[in-house]
Amino acid sequence: MVEEAHNDPGRGGTIGSVGTAVKEGVVGSLKGLNEVETEMVNLVRSMVSQTLKATGEVGSDSVAVIRDVVTGALQATEEVGIGLIVSTKSVTKGVVLGVRDVGGDVLSVAHQAVKGMVAGAAEMGADVATVAHSAVRGVIEAARETGGNVGEAAQAAAQGALEAAGALSHTAVEAVTDVLVGVVEGVKDVQWAMLPRGASPPASG
Repeated sequence: MVEEAHNDPGRGGTIGSVGTAVKEGVVGSLKGLNEVETEMVNLVRSMVSQTLKATGEVGSDSVAVIRDVVTGALQATEEVGIGLIVSTKSVTKGVVLGVRDVGGDVLSVAHQAVKGMVAGAAEMGADVATVAHSAVRGVIEAARETGGNVGEAAQAAAQGALEAAGALSHTAVEAVTDVLVGVVEGVKDVQWAMLPRGASPPASG
């Protein structure tokens, strides 16, 4: 059993200067990380909504815009060294919010954005399952913030992730399914619907 240091009377309830420096550094880093995430979400949201407003063709142009946004974000991640997981969640969240701002089809966009992120991450040699998890979480956060149907948005996002994984390998599909099971209800059903006929259904749970 691990004892919590601050409950240990022998330590006097205080930490030394090194501990304090580490604590402040971690807190500062996390605050900075949250600011980066917020800025990325706002930037992507603004770019997507402005671009779609300018073209006036929300439906037909959204796929091309999403592709551009995802490509740009992945390239920036490589150049600047931002964590791919941070940028993935922030970008998919920003894309969904931006499309919703102009009255676009959020479910279609969630599907396309996550599919593009997972495919792009695979090309970069990143962990596809981890990126899929992060991208889907971004969609879920956007749906929650806007009062949308979280379940439907998550399903659409999961389907996009699984389609991208399906183009890679059966192992990738299984890995993506495993990380999404705890996040998206019914993800096994989505996977089953995509498997070739005659395959065994995935185990429930």
